[in-house]
Amino acid sequence: MSLRTTVLMASVLLVLLAACSSPPATPVAAPAQTSAAQQAAAAYDFDMDVFHPVVARHGMVASEQALATRIGLDMLKNGGNAVDAAVAVGFALAVALPNAGNLGGGGFMVVHDAKSGRDVALDFRETAPSDASRTMYLDGQGKVVNGKSLYTHYAVGVPGTVAGLAHALQQWGQLPLAKVIEPAAALAEKGYPVSETLAKVLAREQKTFAPWPASQAIFWKHGAPMQQGELLVQKDLAASLRLIAKEGAKAFYEGAIAQKIAAEMAPHAGAITLADLKNYKAVEREPVRGSYRGYQIVTMPPPSSGGAHLIQILNMMERWPIQDWGVNSANTVHHMTEAMKLAYADRAEYLGDPDFVKVPLKGLTSKRYADRLAAGISADKARPAGDIQPGKPQPYESDQTTHFSVVDAAGNAVAVTYTLNTNFGSGIVASGTGILLNNEMDDFAAKPGVANAYGLVGGDANAVAAGKRPLSSMTPTLVLKDGKVRLVTGSPGGPRIITTVLETVVDMIDFGMNPAEAAATLRFHHQWMPDELRLEKGFSRDTLDLLAAKGHKIAVKPAMGRTQTIQVQGGLLLGASDPRNPDGRTLGY
Repeated sequence: MSLRTTVLMASVLLVLLAACSSPPATPVAAPAQTSAAQQAAAAYDFDMDVFHPVVARHGMVASEQALATRIGLDMLKNGGNAVDAAVAVGFALAVALPNAGNLGGGGFMVVHDAKSGRDVALDFRETAPSDASRTMYLDGQGKVVNGKSLYTHYAVGVPGTVAGLAHALQQWGQLPLAKVIEPAAALAEKGYPVSETLAKVLAREQKTFAPWPASQAIFWKHGAPMQQGELLVQKDLAASLRLIAKEGAKAFYEGAIAQKIAAEMAPHAGAITLADLKNYKAVEREPVRGSYRGYQIVTMPPPSSGGAHLIQILNMMERWPIQDWGVNSANTVHHMTEAMKLAYADRAEYLGDPDFVKVPLKGLTSKRYADRLAAGISADKARPAGDIQPGKPQPYESDQTTHFSVVDAAGNAVAVTYTLNTNFGSGIVASGTGILLNNEMDDFAAKPGVANAYGLVGGDANAVAAGKRPLSSMTPTLVLKDGKVRLVTGSPGGPRIITTVLETVVDMIDFGMNPAEAAATLRFHHQWMPDELRLEKGFSRDTLDLLAAKGHKIAVKPAMGRTQTIQVQGGLLLGASDPRNPDGRTLGY
């Protein structure tokens, strides 16, 4: 056991011995803060208390909204397991985090069943409508129509969230749907004060809501976006939630809610139909698995690209002594960046919906393939993105998303990442439902080689097709040791999700950080195209100069993911919500 771990465990035990039976989660003294975390604190003006993880014995919930976290924790305390709590949080975030939490979007869930030791990935990603085609976003000259895949009725994929949450509860939960949904419905009905963070997002997205009176009726007051402190009441959403609680997912996909969504779409030929909603199915998939320095990585398979490329990059990294090089040193950042470029180049070429295209998953996650890729990485010189082409994995075949993590007393664990895509999705609310609709169709490659809203380039594997699921970067992830969960994590952030999760795993395995330190540490990102090494403000001038000297094109930019992480260590739960979002909260008991 390392000195860092010994110090942390001793401080944790002192706190717990001093507490009464079944105490609330208690912040404890963190080990010595890393310079990288201190740099982040200085750059973002984080409260230094962010370095102290929340500690609990029985159960823990980490999400991007304190109201939803509290609902999830109450579900654990009242007899629910980790899946019950996760489903409750999913419905609650649709109310409390309307820019990303949702009923009208989709996402992914990774579940660990402690009793059986089974891990399962649940895909409730949106699907393209039945009339969708690969040229639907192109004009007569073959050029992409600006905004059509983002802010029109044609931007909306068939939502999967309600089907996914209901499926998870039925398969692995133990509480009735009505009990799990009611706290979210009550919150929508009674309302809550708009936070400073939500007020800023509403103001920033004023143009998104401008064309849609039904959306303005919910999120605007007196002709302008709601301001901090004003009470956000969502009565239509409360009614929709209670209808789902009473009738199950059928209410959303065949019943009154489906009828209203179909009516909203009806004037737009080729958009979602009632039949599209009725035909939607969530899919259980086998997780993608890898190993890193003796730990097992269990994460999301395609149509998420996150899991495959998380493991691909870790496979390349396993040969490097980054613990000796130091966290966020120029040498560490350089090598990880070069690995990121190679992975994202492969992402553009090979990743798509596995029900439509053959994804060379075993090849991409093969350690022998990583050997070949890593052999081309220079220790001294950055490789220009233009010189990198997708590799050949086949021979080796032998910011507006949200994440939440839950662990219960039995050791069950759930990692969920779901989204509307950009903030508030399309901005369209189906009249009478209170449900914001996604703009996930932009995650397809509208035209091969043309970047989407996040600057990601895709190819034929991710071209639009009827019934197909668009490629995603969402990476809900479990880290296990000897079959036992040790880490539950994930993040929003578009293409930066993969690198944010990567750095969280590395910070905790290689550098021994607790979840709070890892969350507060500065992050960096490269996605092959555009050819820029994106770093958060706070990296030292010396580090930036060394990276530039190696040929990296430096871009200092904010918004590098927001993790929600729970660590299981010595029979205790340590958790932290990313300080980049002040509305996030981790609670345990």
